[in-house]
Amino acid sequence: MRILSDLTGILVLDKERGMSSMRAVEIARRRAGRAKAGHAGTLDPLATGVLVVAFGRATKSIDALMATEKRYETDIDLSAFTATDDLEGERREVAVDTPPTRAAIEAALTAFRGAIEQRPPAFSAIHIDGKRAYAVARKAAPDEAPLVIPARTVLVHEIALTHYEWPMARVAIRSGKGFYVRSLARDLGLALGTGGHCATLRRLAVGPFGASMAKRLEDLPEVIDASCVIPLDAALALLTTATQPTPTASPVDPR
Repeated sequence: MRILSDLTGILVLDKERGMSSMRAVEIARRRAGRAKAGHAGTLDPLATGVLVVAFGRATKSIDALMATEKRYETDIDLSAFTATDDLEGERREVAVDTPPTRAAIEAALTAFRGAIEQRPPAFSAIHIDGKRAYAVARKAAPDEAPLVIPARTVLVHEIALTHYEWPMARVAIRSGKGFYVRSLARDLGLALGTGGHCATLRRLAVGPFGASMAKRLEDLPEVIDASCVIPLDAALALLTTATQPTPTASPVDPR
């Protein structure tokens, strides 16, 4: 990777639907004069929202950024499962004679609060024997057993049902590192005896960097300079305030 620019700072992107995180970072890096760049946590191509891009010396803070809590909002389709746990995979319809009530969904969500064991999606960026899980899953023959990734402990600070109209349940989440919203959709469906996959997914915040700070690539200038990024000192000061989870009035507040 040839580095031509010494730009340093944090750029908070509002990633568009259909674009990979790597592609978004590469576009931003090109506009920043090919400065050294990295991002603090992948967003699925079908997801939108906050993607924190670090330039220059700020890349040394990526691990600290990834360790902060995240905020999400998702619409979960309870009428079907998919292999990818989102809209990318083929639907596997589930017959539901009586849709669950709002109270039943709220009760089921309580099991996903706190420290929980969660199995990541087969189609994820986790490494399996040196290969990305999604690459292994895509190469599997139709008659092969689905890839099953071992469960791991993740932390959910807040989770709430904010809207429900069968088959869509909108859920807001404030979670720690390593939490997969697609896994929540799948596991909620299993708990309810319905289907479950993400119909929409939006990340509202990564630590202190919220949607109100985010800029779309289309709104950024062709040349990204210091005026477009949060200076490293200011970003680190914000990061310091986010090292410990704090109670909030609403899990959907992106600030």
